[in-house]
Formats: sequence, structure tokens, C-alpha cells
Amino acid sequence: MLKLYYAPGACSTASHIGLEESGTKYDSQALSFAKSEQRTPEYLKINPRGRVPALVTDEGAIVENTAILDYIAAKYAPHLMPKDPLKRAHAISLMAWFSNNVHPAFTHIGRPERFATDPAVYENLKATGRENFLAALKEIDGLLAGKQWILGDEFSVVDGYALVFYGWGKRIGLPMGELKNYTAWKDRMLARPAVKRVLEREQSILLAA
Repeated sequence: MLKLYYAPGACSTASHIGLEESGTKYDSQALSFAKSEQRTPEYLKINPRGRVPALVTDEGAIVENTAILDYIAAKYAPHLMPKDPLKRAHAISLMAWFSNNVHPAFTHIGRPERFATDPAVYENLKATGRENFLAALKEIDGLLAGKQWILGDEFSVVDGYALVFYGWGKRIGLPMGELKNYTAWKDRMLARPAVKRVLEREQSILLAA
């Protein structure tokens, strides 16, 4: 059986939602960053980078959201990714942007020490990260204009990934309510039973009033 390793509220929520939406059976194990559980010898055998998510399959482990989500859709839930090759490429491109640009912008805010060894520049890194992260959220808001879901009329694994960043924006006090398209879409996401189950399991900030 599949087993997902995740940390509540981390980017791994994307893969958690993808699995839950797929309807396939899986086990899951939450890791506590506060206890450095992602750095235990046991977990490092699964993902030597010490990051989440990691999905253990009968054929081996898969890491990184983009790879895990594409695998879930390909093997268990083809309706969660576009069938048209060009549209599928667009979906993967969007997830790559999430991973390579949006996520690192947020990391600059909370983990500036990953990007510089001089504490004197940490505040500048945090401020720049905040600006870049908000700019990315505004771009996502624009992508959602006139759409039911982020790729159009059909829900996909990309939607679960995009939800992560709304939660992070709320966590650091960004004016998320001003992003009207993103906020309306977030409400549609929270109305999905599979999404709600994952967020309840992770005690997500998205469920807070």
C-alpha cells in the first residue's frame, strides 16, 4: 500500500490532497519539524534530503510534489490531470513554477539562513521574500480570473498545490481577502469533501475563522 510522509501545513499538503482526491487507499504519517523527525535515520533512508513529501510505493519512494502528483494522476486518477499533451505540459509547468519560484519566495521569509551566512542580511531577505511571495499570490489570483479551477473547468492535482500558498499567505498575515479570485476559489476548495478531510487531519489554518 502507498504511504505518504507529510508535515501538517507544509507543501506536502498538496500531495496529501492529491491522494485523498484520487480515492486510492493509502497510509500516511505526519512528521514533526519541531522534533526534527524529517532528519531521523529511518526517514533519511526514504528521502536523503530530509524533506517532505515522500510517497513510498511498492516499487520505491518518490519525492517532490510535482513528481508525486503526476504519478498519482497517471496511475490512480487520470481525471486529475489533463489528457491533452499540451494542457498536461501546462499543468506540469505551473507546478514547476510553484516549486521553483513561489515556494522559495516563502522560504526566504521563514528560513533566511538557507540563503546567506551573514545575519546582517536576514531582514532584507525576509522583506524581499515577502514582496516576491505576495507578487506570486497576485499572479495566481490573476490565473484564476473567470475560472472554476486553476486549469479551467476541471479540478486537478494542481489545485491542491495552489491551496498550500493561500494557507501560507494567511499564516503570515498577508491581505488574502483582497485577492478576490483566489479567495473565492479557496472557498470552493474547502467545500470539497476530500480537501476538507485533509485539512482537518492537518489542523489547517485554512479552517480557522
